[in-house]
Amino acid sequence: MNRNSPAPAAAYDALLARVLPQARERRSWNQSDAALPSLFVSHGAPFTLDDPQWVADLYDWAGSMPKPRAIVVVSAHWESAPPAITGAVAGTPLYYDFSGFHPRYKTLPYATPDATDLARRLTGLLGHTPVHQFTDRGLDHGAFIPLMAMYPAADVPVVQLSMPSLDPGALLELGARLRPLREEGVLVLGSGFMTHSFAVFGRPELAVETAAFDEWAVDALTRGDVDTLADYRNAPGVAIAHPTAEHFVPLLLTIGAADNPAGAVSAIDRMVMGNSIRSVQID
Repeated sequence: MNRNSPAPAAAYDALLARVLPQARERRSWNQSDAALPSLFVSHGAPFTLDDPQWVADLYDWAGSMPKPRAIVVVSAHWESAPPAITGAVAGTPLYYDFSGFHPRYKTLPYATPDATDLARRLTGLLGHTPVHQFTDRGLDHGAFIPLMAMYPAADVPVVQLSMPSLDPGALLELGARLRPLREEGVLVLGSGFMTHSFAVFGRPELAVETAAFDEWAVDALTRGDVDTLADYRNAPGVAIAHPTAEHFVPLLLTIGAADNPAGAVSAIDRMVMGNSIRSVQID
């Protein structure tokens, strides 16, 4: 590393120094509040924590809503059928499912509170027994990276739920099963990436393809056109934007958990390294 380069996760460190006291004092959801929206977040990778605007945008977005009683997150990085859940006890270690980054990223903690009550509620909602719990598997980076910026006090219980498959219909249905949680002050969060192209890193001209896909997604979201979104393999630019499906389909879980698919609002709308980091909330 260049001696003049910022330290790894410097933007995250600066965020903590700036906001931690007020993050702890955020108003919590209560029963007089409306149902929380469902969210889709473009989570990035450890380098998200090096981007001051990205971490600030995530923090401000979370602050625009009451602090949830708990969070259920479905990440692009865990597919297991039937749906399974992570360990829920306080202190379950994070799952550092990445390599090739500075070692510090694998030492950053995000120790969330006990979430066993949420795990029990999820088991009931999923409609099959038993729901397997990977007690030693904590949150993967698709979950903990955005949450570190959104809820830096680490004071909200979190359970990660696996994707049963990459099938759009299965994820829409899973989202619908989770919908009642929103009325209980539980945040339902799908974590992926609006476009996820490695090819664009070496060929910046391919950003026209990721931009075309992003424009297509915005149009379909604005119209609440669930069928078009589920048929994303026919979208413009998809071969570059999503050569594999796992980073797009968590959006379908978010839509399934929503009451009004046409009510999507882009909370973050920016291109980073040729990819769209668009993140949306839907009532």
